[in-house]
Amino acid sequence: MSQFEVVRDPLWNNIRLEPEALAIIDTPAFQRLRYVRQLGHAFLVYPGATHTRFEHALGAYHLACRVTKDLEVQLAALLHDIGHYPFSHALEEAGLPPHESLAARHLRTGALATALERLGVSADRLLELIQGTSSSPLAGLVSGPIDVDKLDYLSRDATMCGVPYGVIDVDRLLTSLTVSAEGVALHAKGLAALESLLFAKYQMYRNVYWHHAVRSATAMFKRLVRRAIAARRMSPDDIAVATDDGLSHELQHNDQTGLARALRERRLAKRALDLPATDLPVETFDWPSRDPDLLESVEERLARELGLRPDQLFLDFPAKPDMFDVSLPGLGSLGLPRVAAELHRSAQRLRVFVLEPAEIPARAIIELVTVPREEIAARLAGDRSLLSAAGRGSAAS
Repeated sequence: MSQFEVVRDPLWNNIRLEPEALAIIDTPAFQRLRYVRQLGHAFLVYPGATHTRFEHALGAYHLACRVTKDLEVQLAALLHDIGHYPFSHALEEAGLPPHESLAARHLRTGALATALERLGVSADRLLELIQGTSSSPLAGLVSGPIDVDKLDYLSRDATMCGVPYGVIDVDRLLTSLTVSAEGVALHAKGLAALESLLFAKYQMYRNVYWHHAVRSATAMFKRLVRRAIAARRMSPDDIAVATDDGLSHELQHNDQTGLARALRERRLAKRALDLPATDLPVETFDWPSRDPDLLESVEERLARELGLRPDQLFLDFPAKPDMFDVSLPGLGSLGLPRVAAELHRSAQRLRVFVLEPAEIPARAIIELVTVPREEIAARLAGDRSLLSAAGRGSAAS
């Protein structure tokens, strides 16, 4: 093989695609990524956010090639999102398996598996790199605190959304990477660039990924998909290989909730409560983001207690404590882990969205997220009210 191609990219200018990469890109599984948007419903807020997993994958591959000549690492970077669902991470929040676990379906069957076999590349080793279980010293380049995935998506998302928040000193980070006995590490000269990465991620979560309208659309979409799966109108397996537009089209049929049309017409649920996590008690629980079945039951009960229909209220308290992970060799004494925890808490917000006007008792909602999952489940099972009498005394309009 000696033929290569160069594609123009709005972020990295020229991306050189070597013959091995081209063999993978030309498979149906990879071409599907052209039709899976990177940021889900963010285009409803930022019209430029229509970029796809396809160009992001090319960007991750480009950065990997700048750092290493290891073909497996390069191809793992190219394929790291091969199993990704439509509409960003909404479906994982809705209870479907992590997209990394779906990569095996593509790497071990069909044209992609054939292409890898012809290249002499092990699908199993690629999967280990993608899923973060590889023992390779270079594994952190594909799945780690400063992997090429993050370096590309933060820069690309900021550029396509037209916001100045995701600015990262990518060149400095790449030239500061080293490989130690413990894996990928960062030279001291790259610490300022690492700080820029942390704060870029914080700004992007606050202003883009967890923007209130994006989260409202995501909550509505999750409910819509869960209803379709429960009614056996769609299966998780079919959803996993769908495209954004294909899934949207299927969800339009026989939708009893009205949410599909509301999303299409951008009639989003409005904020009836919006509180920063820094205003909440220090000890809160993450069941709203970790247990979608319990969350839906809580939302239905809250809607009933507030006089709303079941699909008219959405509780949203996203949590991703590892998103500011900086567990790199040699960084333990710099205080960055503590800063990371504070950034996560500052980015979080507790929100209640409603499709019809309603007064939401703020104290009662706050109380809910300070109660462990087991107690919430017990209240539901015992048909006890979720809105305590004390909590009902404070409402947010």
